[in-house]
Amino acid sequence: MHRWWSKETVAVVTGGNRGIGFEICRQLAGHGVTVVLTSRDESVGVESAKVLQEGGLTEVACNQLDILDPSSINQFAHWLKENYGGLDILVNNAGVNFNQGSENNVENARNVIDTNYYGTKSMIEAMIPLMKPSAAGARIVNVSSRLGRLNGKRNRVENDALREQLSDDESLTEELIDGMISNFLQQVEDGSWRSEGWPHSFTDYSVSKLAVNAYTRFLARKFSERPEGEKIYINCYCPGWVKTALTGYSGSVTIEQGADTAVWIALVPDQAITGKFFAERREINF
Repeated sequence: MHRWWSKETVAVVTGGNRGIGFEICRQLAGHGVTVVLTSRDESVGVESAKVLQEGGLTEVACNQLDILDPSSINQFAHWLKENYGGLDILVNNAGVNFNQGSENNVENARNVIDTNYYGTKSMIEAMIPLMKPSAAGARIVNVSSRLGRLNGKRNRVENDALREQLSDDESLTEELIDGMISNFLQQVEDGSWRSEGWPHSFTDYSVSKLAVNAYTRFLARKFSERPEGEKIYINCYCPGWVKTALTGYSGSVTIEQGADTAVWIALVPDQAITGKFFAERREINF
């Protein structure tokens, strides 16, 4: 891989203290990038960073960050600017899921949406002004899921009108995505979500990732208007069903494999790749 980065290149990974996030930190640091591992619980983050540092990956720092808390995001942004002058790569990995196996519940829908979609969005908004200008372009990688695909065989949204709106890149807006999410939460509350055509399994998780995928495409278009030297490339990927706490350790994919595509997208030299969805280093359909 043509190496456009150096140890001056700063990557921020949310939820970097365990699971896929931790492995993404390990692999990026292994490639010689300076990594800022963030964790909601500061002491856990310090421990995780220490594991990497003791393994010889000295360019790893950690800082507390709760993507659900605006003041935590602001403090983090301030700290990052003071200490690193900004960042080049943002990996939005922090996420939650309350479904185990194929069981479904929507009791936690608001928490899942707040973290996986709104938290990711708040983080991106706070980091955009801190993205360093460069010829290679800054990178954002959103950890997503095939469960959030528009036209997947299973788990797709059955509302044709909504699917059509979300498929049309040109007319995709943030209002449309946010509107979809508030409708969903409203229908979860009044109990009509099943009949409204939302996915029947992993409902809240799937809808949160559907929103992340749509938002990724929306931002890719918006970012494409940025001048040369200030480009930001944004993509999402599905790590697969990885053996981590998030899947109740029921996954079939190793953590190394789960993290691989994130690192590959973050470092890929051909920076014009944007607004795409990947799995196993291959582009898949939204």
